Amino acid sequence: MNRSHPRWPLVFGIVVMATTASRTATSQQLQVAVKDHTNAYASLAGAGPFAAMAWGASSKDGATDIYVAVSRDGGRAFAGPTRVAGDAKLSGEQPPRVALVPRPGRTPSIVVVWTTSGSTGTRLLSARSDDEGRTFAPPAPLPGSDAPGNRGWESISTNRSGDVVALWLDHRESASSRGTGAPMNHAEHQHLESGQRPSDGVARAQLSRLWFARLGSTDSPKALTGGVCYCCKTTIATDSDGAIYAAWRHVYHGNVRDIAFTKSSDNGRSFAPPLRVSDDNWVLDGCPENGPSMVVDDAKRIHIVWPTLVPGATRTSEPTLALFYAMSLDGKRFTARQRIPTEGVPRHPQMIVAPNGLIVAWDEQAKGTRHIALARASIDSHGTARFVRQAIGDGIRAEYPSLAAVTDGTLVAWTSGSVGQTVLRVERLVN
Repeated sequence: MNRSHPRWPLVFGIVVMATTASRTATSQQLQVAVKDHTNAYASLAGAGPFAAMAWGASSKDGATDIYVAVSRDGGRAFAGPTRVAGDAKLSGEQPPRVALVPRPGRTPSIVVVWTTSGSTGTRLLSARSDDEGRTFAPPAPLPGSDAPGNRGWESISTNRSGDVVALWLDHRESASSRGTGAPMNHAEHQHLESGQRPSDGVARAQLSRLWFARLGSTDSPKALTGGVCYCCKTTIATDSDGAIYAAWRHVYHGNVRDIAFTKSSDNGRSFAPPLRVSDDNWVLDGCPENGPSMVVDDAKRIHIVWPTLVPGATRTSEPTLALFYAMSLDGKRFTARQRIPTEGVPRHPQMIVAPNGLIVAWDEQAKGTRHIALARASIDSHGTARFVRQAIGDGIRAEYPSLAAVTDGTLVAWTSGSVGQTVLRVERLVN
């Protein structure tokens, strides 16, 4: 295990937020930061009173390290940080992902997965702590991810056996098609080259693939499909019967970039053909950098939220992004999409199962800045959702939320502050 002690203290501030008409209960807010660093891209996981948060902290010279801090009291306070590793390559759509592995009679183990530099592109690493985040084992490559080209936009989940399963976007075939191991740079994934037709973009997307693996299993990695929209986050979930669910943004004929879904009923040995969640028909010559979020509840209902482009409110106004929800009982068909109430331009949704339904969080751009909003939803037997929106935060620029369920509450974390000077804020909402 890595026995190094935390190198930087956390700076904490606790603000008790007043109850307002839009809130159903009081909340507490913490400020979390590694001193003299830019802190961003939080990822949360919770189990009972235990919670873990992973994020990136960048020094003035631009180097980014992965840190983890834990709470043992349902997010009311977090312990000092542990440095997990360095040389991380992060963004809002690809933060370090954290998952908890249950251990009977003990607190969960913590697993973190992130993107880092490789000799011929980028690769994925993981590290595990079995002592409540005090120390982490040396980083190890994610099975199947050590290949030429770029990869990332990963998601992870823990299955019923305590295994951590992972999903990511991969460009090894792009590197191979060039006849070299040189990685493609990020900008090339975002826009068509001059003179390209949309159909060229569709063909190019076939070199972008969706990969799956189980940590610690060298025979588990497999490519699930090509034609994925690079730079949008993926999402993966599991249920109590061992099924694995995956969703991502796909590139369909005509350069349409809609949400796709697949399911494995045999613990990842095979997956069903991809299914289109909703015919949104978002035509875009580039990557939206706005992927879906998905959860599966105890009744094995599949819930997905995602942003997509819609016409403006009037005939003369510009198209804008909107946030939508759909549900499936069997993974073979989804309900018609339902619009979630938002204000401004919504991006980067996250979702969790709450005691009385669902909670969705996202960031909204309005009046020259971004802030965090969330919606609580109760779901009836027909899959109809009743979303009620509420704003959270403190008025400071806020983006890239993350959610975790804990005992008697929900944790919401986000990146807060001016570019280059950001900290993390964590708000505990009482159920």
